[in-house]
Amino acid sequence: MNLKATFAQLQGKRVMIVGDVIVDAYIWGDVNRISPEAPVPVFEIEAEKTGCGGAANVAQNVASLGGDAILVGVIGKDREGEKLVQMLTEMNLATTGICIDAQRPTSTKTRVIARVDTATFADRERDSGHHLLRIDRESKQEISTEMQEHLLNSIVSELPTSDAIIFADYDKGVINARLIRNVMKHAQPYDIPIIVDPKRDNFWDYKGVTAMTPNHNEAGIAVQKEITDVRQLLAIAEEIISRLSLKALLITREAKGMSLFQRKPDRSLQVKHLPPQSNVVTDVTGAGDTAVAVFTLALAANVNFYDAAVLSSLASGIAVGKMGCATVTPKELLNAIETEAAVSGLYGDSE
Repeated sequence: MNLKATFAQLQGKRVMIVGDVIVDAYIWGDVNRISPEAPVPVFEIEAEKTGCGGAANVAQNVASLGGDAILVGVIGKDREGEKLVQMLTEMNLATTGICIDAQRPTSTKTRVIARVDTATFADRERDSGHHLLRIDRESKQEISTEMQEHLLNSIVSELPTSDAIIFADYDKGVINARLIRNVMKHAQPYDIPIIVDPKRDNFWDYKGVTAMTPNHNEAGIAVQKEITDVRQLLAIAEEIISRLSLKALLITREAKGMSLFQRKPDRSLQVKHLPPQSNVVTDVTGAGDTAVAVFTLALAANVNFYDAAVLSSLASGIAVGKMGCATVTPKELLNAIETEAAVSGLYGDSE
């Protein structure tokens, strides 16, 4: 396979991302003493950072690799929502598909991180430190019917110029079975790939999509089985593909890499295991976002499932070496493609 030529095909592909928009916040600091008020550590803040998470991180990954990202989601009428819109605008990502719901907060995850040993805060982009706490501010209630209609109108208006759709589902109430059915119905005439990065609540509502990219925990929970070995993994993949009528299933497996499953003409299941691409894991936050973004971009360019999975694996290996919800640049991915060990040594030819 010529992955360099394949990567060039991704440029300019228009991907619509529908889902739960999240703000990822980080607070770094020091813990040097115990509070006199209670037996708890005193955390002294030294640095703070806010980034795009959830569907917004998927969108910025699509854009960072040369795709045209259309983000459709919901934020609250609050400071966090304003900050998110500002960040998207600074990245030249359109915000016309973002709906404001004054009845719910912008989903925000704040991670409190203590410095380890003598690390400087200039290192915080690559040093995860010691995670003390995560604070979640969000509503998991379904959005109103009126808000669903607003979202659907935005989606339908963008469909004629979209090359693919991603459902970035984080179980925060934006996506439900009704919205999924409506999007599928309106997208059907365009015959474009629809890829799902699922969580638990809507897992079995995505029947008929092109492909799904769960991690191994999400896949196991969906079928109520624990993945203990490759045979069990194959059985779980068989059930998911059969029940959802998928063309492909890409399961991310952390330290074990990824596994791509496809139905062969004789109806048997073909599996290809892709090894992990990073020896240094700084933070797995957002690695799945990178995986689905690259996988979908490739499918939007009519790349076959295997080559799309290889590109996705390479990009995810870069992302886990960065702090927080990180993006991958074209230069980084091209460097990974050109690494002989990553391409010639680990992957065979596509079929």
